[in-house]
Amino acid sequence: MKKQEVDHVLTRMLDAQKNVSDLNLTVGKPFQVESDGELISVKMRPNLKELTPFQTEIFALNLINNDRRLTENLLSQGSCDLSHSLPGKARFRVNIFSQSGYHSIVLRKLESKIPNIEELNLPDAMYKISQERNGIVFVTGATGSGKTTSLAAILNEINENKSVHVVTLEDPVEYQHPHKKSTFNQRELGVDFVTYANGLRAALRQAPKVILVGEMRDRETVEIGLNAAETGHLVLTTLHTIDAGSTINRILGMFNIEEEHQVRIRLADSVRWAVSQRLLPKIGGGRVATFEIMGANLRVQDVILNGESEGKTFYGIMQDGSAFGMTTFDSHIIGLYEQGLITRDIAISFSSRKGVVGRGIDLIDSARGKTTTMEKPKVDWNYARKSR
Repeated sequence: MKKQEVDHVLTRMLDAQKNVSDLNLTVGKPFQVESDGELISVKMRPNLKELTPFQTEIFALNLINNDRRLTENLLSQGSCDLSHSLPGKARFRVNIFSQSGYHSIVLRKLESKIPNIEELNLPDAMYKISQERNGIVFVTGATGSGKTTSLAAILNEINENKSVHVVTLEDPVEYQHPHKKSTFNQRELGVDFVTYANGLRAALRQAPKVILVGEMRDRETVEIGLNAAETGHLVLTTLHTIDAGSTINRILGMFNIEEEHQVRIRLADSVRWAVSQRLLPKIGGGRVATFEIMGANLRVQDVILNGESEGKTFYGIMQDGSAFGMTTFDSHIIGLYEQGLITRDIAISFSSRKGVVGRGIDLIDSARGKTTTMEKPKVDWNYARKSR
């Protein structure tokens, strides 16, 4: 198989469905694409009902293209990350990994158009984040929840309004920002730097005002990121946590118990925002984002310093902080339901506290005059006959 054949297959997969976000090649399954959160099989000629280990391995080797670093990572660590381009068509973030001795491949389609906050209908807090001058901002969520897109929109807002130097450290570079008011230097892991910690350490000598770190993967990266935030830089980064409040606990968990007090002090001084997001199935197809947003204030700093206790929780602070741009997942989900974007079942299943969302939905339904979730009451005409 040659590169032209690989690109032809990828093009066919990309054109097979609308709103394709991922291409999936797994042994024992046909070619698959993910569209609106669901995997769909793609028919090829000749029709391949199941991919063989040989086919996925040849596909993987073509994508790796004799790169020694990627080959070593795949053999020693079991997976490797790279980018791949279809000229004039699309760019992909690629992960090749081994499972049960075989190779599997997932290609995430990267959007070529730089998103902006207004088009994505992101919360107003994103504008406030773009106006920060220093500190650290965490955007968290599961893989594929749109963290990178939200950060790209924030960077675009900075690019439109501030004349500053922006350095990004990514794996790989997803959105290629043009130079507008700001000057962008976008560096890719494995090509331009070896580890996030090394890239971040070097960035401090490159005179940036804004630093994007693709992911805080370890303690060393977090420590250098905090140093950067404390020395007047605005650091934007991602973490894999389920909500905004757990982000602080995740960071603390990277350090020893003896260091916890000092780290709490540094976080209280440095954290500006913690934003978490999830993607929910939308009525009529597609997906809609829901957000949990926590901004720094005296109450948040107090809980960071002393830990959560009864009556002092991140959740409670976010509930009370709507005037300052804060929101919980539950409040935002109730708002999406009220707009008619999601169903009751989806709202409750994606909520953090099902009771809170259930009560909020009941209030909305009662205000609309809807008092039951039953579609239509039915009379059982055979009841008397059954009772005999």
